Parts: sequence; structure tokens; C-alpha cells
Amino acid sequence: MKFGVLGSGPVGQVLAKGLQKHGYEVRIGSRTPKKLAEFSSASGIPSGTFADVAAWAEALVLAVQGRGAEEALKRAGGKHLTGKVVMDTTNPISDEPPEDGVIRFFTGPNDSLMERLQKAFPDARFVKAFSSVGNAFMVGPSFPGGKPTMFYCGNDAEAKRTVARIIEQFDWEPADMGKATAARAIEPLCQLRCIPGFLENRWTHAFRLLRV
Repeated sequence: MKFGVLGSGPVGQVLAKGLQKHGYEVRIGSRTPKKLAEFSSASGIPSGTFADVAAWAEALVLAVQGRGAEEALKRAGGKHLTGKVVMDTTNPISDEPPEDGVIRFFTGPNDSLMERLQKAFPDARFVKAFSSVGNAFMVGPSFPGGKPTMFYCGNDAEAKRTVARIIEQFDWEPADMGKATAARAIEPLCQLRCIPGFLENRWTHAFRLLRV
């Protein structure tokens, strides 16, 4: 499968290299592809505009800042999203500073960014994943307590199977939380994860679901 990563920041670069490592064909997109020249030279992953990468890809990873997510998909082109899996790593983080270590969202408790994106691009098959961990641990995490859990959700069963396979390849335990509405619970895990970071400068943690 050919994966196009939309987003040139650390998250996009880490996931692009992770996909490449596991045998996928990968290209990475940016609003300004020239700034990826060094990354592409070092990794061998070609870069291009959002539209170029989306047109080429069979599936996509959305790895931009949440407030720019819809604009990035518009730049990619609605016709280039039709029928494609879009692994959505974004969070609806606002520009306001954290309060007592809690980052602020521009969505409410009965809403999520992924639901908004799914509504805006109904022909794409969104799956929320990799939104509750820092980029340093996204691929091949190693914790003394065992594999951490990656919560994911989406409306399309086949799309979720595609993402679950990637989650497993990246050495995570996948946990299917159901439909896109579950993004209302998954996205706030980013807030919870960041509290120790902002209050105590501790960022080396992940979530794990324990079952009886």
C-alpha cells in the first residue's frame, strides 16, 4: 500500500519513516515541500505538495496541527481523498496557553475534531490513532510494563483493520473503541498525557489498557 503523509513536522516525519521501515511506499507532503529537502535526502522518502502526495497515495496519514487540519485536507483535494483511509493523528489544541497543565481544546465534550473532518470530507474513511502519545514513542516504543495501548476509532471496519495492522507493526497493542464518536474520548487523552509534561517536565509515558 502506498501511504502519503500530510504534514512535515516531527510527527509526520516519524510516522513516514516508520511506514517506510515496515515496507510501505511512502511520500510526505507539505505546504512548502522545499523545507523537506534535507529530510527527503536523508530518508529517501520523496516529498511534494499536499495535493501531489494525496493524488499518488492509496491511503493517507494526517499529521498536521489540529487547527490546520481541515485546510490541509482542502489543499490535498477532496477528489484525492475519496474512498481512502485517512489515519488521523490530530488533536483540537487551541492557541490559548494550558491551564494548570491542561491544554485547551477548541472542541467541546460532545464533539471531536475527527467528527468534524469526517463531516467535511464524507467520502474519506477516517480512523483516529496516534493522537495520545508523543512522537518519540510512536514507532517501536519500549516500556518496562509491556506494550502500551493505542486507542483507535472510525466508522469504516476495513479502514480500521488497515490502521490496526500499522499499530501492531509499530509495536503497540490496538484497542478498537468503535465509531467516530469515540474520538470525543480519545482526543482528550492528549490532554491527560500532557499534564505531567507541563507540570513536571515528564514526557516519557504512554497509556495501557488492563483487562481481567
